Amino acid sequence: MRFLERERTTLAKLLPDLDPALRETPLMELERPGSPGVRLFRDSGGPGLLVPESHQGRGATALDALRVQRAIGSRSPSLAVATTMHHFSVATLVGLGHLGQVGGQTDGLEWMLIEGVASTNRVIASGFAEGRGGAGILEPSMTATVTEDGIRINGVKRPCSLSRSMDVLTAGVMVPREDGQGDELAVALVPAGSEGLSVSGFWSSAFLAGAESEQVTLTDVLVPPELLLRTATSAGQRLDELQTAGLVWFQALMTGSYLGAASALVERVLLNDRIPEHERVRLFVETEAAMAAAEGIARRIDTGDLGESALSQALCVRYGVQDTLGRIVPRAVELLGGLNFMTSDEIGHLAACAHGLSLHPPSRPRMTGPLADYLADRPLAIA
Repeated sequence: MRFLERERTTLAKLLPDLDPALRETPLMELERPGSPGVRLFRDSGGPGLLVPESHQGRGATALDALRVQRAIGSRSPSLAVATTMHHFSVATLVGLGHLGQVGGQTDGLEWMLIEGVASTNRVIASGFAEGRGGAGILEPSMTATVTEDGIRINGVKRPCSLSRSMDVLTAGVMVPREDGQGDELAVALVPAGSEGLSVSGFWSSAFLAGAESEQVTLTDVLVPPELLLRTATSAGQRLDELQTAGLVWFQALMTGSYLGAASALVERVLLNDRIPEHERVRLFVETEAAMAAAEGIARRIDTGDLGESALSQALCVRYGVQDTLGRIVPRAVELLGGLNFMTSDEIGHLAACAHGLSLHPPSRPRMTGPLADYLADRPLAIA
């Protein structure tokens, strides 16, 4: 198959209206603040991509989703990065639903919410702590106080992708167990229109500005009991499994998104027959090898292999892809030539966006020690 054909075919199968709409919209319009990208994603049914078909979703596998994110990233890096956070939130809710079924601790609320996301195309922003060093992805970044009407949440999440378009914000909070035996971790679902929730500017860079990565502040926001998903377990127990699975999903989909941004540059090189064949083939080989490694992680997810071994491999693949992008992106820019760079913002913008993968947690410098410990047969910790 031709370059990106497999990814765009998958996108066309699952979200048939999205790629034509993105293709018809200029790149820099999709990348600016106030981009139409999230609206196009919503209108195409994108919010239900990872929701099972039995719950009115598109039923995409992890491999499908990885290919979709690369295809979207080749059209709009901002949209790919932003929607990865939505898919991460959906995968977390699906995981909570499965945990509840296994532990007999669910009343089906998770699945009702997941079905609502797909049937009404609701966009979910992530208020989890994935951006804080030393914190697990579901560790609370906000504080909760119990009241007669529910809980009241205070805290700040920045940057928070999809902040301007979100319908719901998900946030991890610690709350007292209903049996009075200590605290448990819960996921609060906060409607975007809640009193006390505000969005303010944070992202001042021109790169990835279309991802709506602003500051979300919760000031005494009331969350009623029906919008609080209890886990019936304290942090550090059974939820370790869910945190690990969430991180595997995050690394895989975010890697695909940034590979998409780099692929947009490589595609421009491959379509230029004035560039020597050996240069074009070299870029093609390196890019596809990186994607093949990411597909290996997606296939592990699809087999249900989401443990510590899968996470270590996902991190290795993600860091390896970072190195690959560090080689292919500058080479693609050089091959495209100074005239292309000087006469359009697109080349420089794509090049800058493609390097964003290294900025997402957990960073490689912080993970050096934990990965060294893992190689020495000790448990894998996330720094």
